[in-house]
Amino acid sequence: MSLKKSRKDNYPEWYQAVVSEADMAENSSSPGCMVIKPWGYGIWERIRDVFDEKIKSTDHENCYFPMFIPLSFFQKEAEHVDGFAKEMAVVTHSRLSMKDGKLVPDSKLEEPLIVRPTSEAIIADSFSKWVKSYRDLPVLVNQWANVVRWEMRPRLFLRTREFLWQEGHTAHSTAKEAEEETKLMLEAYRELCEETLAMPVLTGRKPEHEKFPGAVDTYCVEAMMQDGKALQAGTSHFLGQNFAKSANISFVNKNNQQEYAYTTSWGVSTRLIGGVIMTHADDEGMVVPPKIAPYQVVIVPVIKKAEDEETVMAYIKNIMQDLKNKMPFGEKIRLKLDKRDRSSVDKFWEWTRKGAPIILEIGRRDADGNNVMLKERIKLGTPEGKQILNRDEMIDTIANRLENIQKEMFTKAKKRLMSNIRTDITSQEAFKAYFDNSNEWIEDGKDGKVAFVRGKWSGDANSEELLKTMKITIRCIPFDQSGTEGVCLLTGKPATMDVIYARSY
Repeated sequence: MSLKKSRKDNYPEWYQAVVSEADMAENSSSPGCMVIKPWGYGIWERIRDVFDEKIKSTDHENCYFPMFIPLSFFQKEAEHVDGFAKEMAVVTHSRLSMKDGKLVPDSKLEEPLIVRPTSEAIIADSFSKWVKSYRDLPVLVNQWANVVRWEMRPRLFLRTREFLWQEGHTAHSTAKEAEEETKLMLEAYRELCEETLAMPVLTGRKPEHEKFPGAVDTYCVEAMMQDGKALQAGTSHFLGQNFAKSANISFVNKNNQQEYAYTTSWGVSTRLIGGVIMTHADDEGMVVPPKIAPYQVVIVPVIKKAEDEETVMAYIKNIMQDLKNKMPFGEKIRLKLDKRDRSSVDKFWEWTRKGAPIILEIGRRDADGNNVMLKERIKLGTPEGKQILNRDEMIDTIANRLENIQKEMFTKAKKRLMSNIRTDITSQEAFKAYFDNSNEWIEDGKDGKVAFVRGKWSGDANSEELLKTMKITIRCIPFDQSGTEGVCLLTGKPATMDVIYARSY
């Protein structure tokens, strides 16, 4: 029972079909916004909980800042404003009044308020009040919040006008300490993507024209989707003293001298869910890594006769009690018993579409034989995907099965990534010919399909126009530079810098 759209036939429509059939989200009546439904929000909660624990383990504390930011705060930092100006939503009035039977804006604000596109400006204002001495540093805070950016081409999870995220903000006494913080959190994002989402990423630094507005350096994690395009999965910014100077975050140092603090910011958003979809889903629907599945094991009763119900449900109750004591990934297993008055076939396919890692189907024959029917989502359609197991064997192996599913999903995605990074393109002609091709689904990692190119770049500022013409981007400057000499794939000039070229979301 495949989806109506396949990856090969129409990748964008396939993506929308996965989101819809998995019942993860839907377009809202509020233009450009989305409603995140329970299964989709459950995945976000898991991502949030895992990463929140990581944030706190690195001595950061959660707090909350206003979503309305005075326009004057942005005007202090011209470069920052220019980077977000076209995406800002502005509040100009404080109330509505009824005139001629219609509601119209009334009571114009003395100063317009920006609806938070990001919080550097308002948080820097608070930091300026909190920091007076070197003893007040470092300041390490994070907030889980919503932000608004006026996207013109919204797509569920990937680009919507309002989305959820976390944003960390820190202030330090030295540039060295702030840079270390930036890279610490970049590594935290790599771990989140690879170890929790089973989504392999490349790490590196953004080129000058791709940096966060107002940043000295921007570091990123970049993932490859199944159509070969790149998805920026997270960013960490070393802001230097730029925001500190505009907001007057200054302190008296150990030498009794006044100086400005060094700040950082870093964030990931619900875009990660889009990345998980395009990394793992298939033509049957969503596939959720066990670590972020709202339910890791779903039990579907198969009751063909009314008189069987009591026996089957009693058997399931005992199994659930035993499963609750199992600890995959060091935490209690998340179970769901689907007791809805629907056919077991319909329920199986619904949970398959949602991507539940393991589905147990249990009927009277299973109860009588002390067995279960176990189905693994990642093995759907294979002989191993459907197994009749002894109950005790299933219970004893369930934690290992979930851990192995997580590992297998990462291994499969990692193989796809590594087999689709071209390193043999060394001339402008070959480079242009490669990206002149159309993107295709690259699940099999076959040659000729457009994905990533690792090649040389001269750093020439004029090359940005060539990138726009070719509709590709420089995703990152990898940390592991080869140091070899070559030819810039954009300009033909001599170059030694390695970069990752790709189409992107």
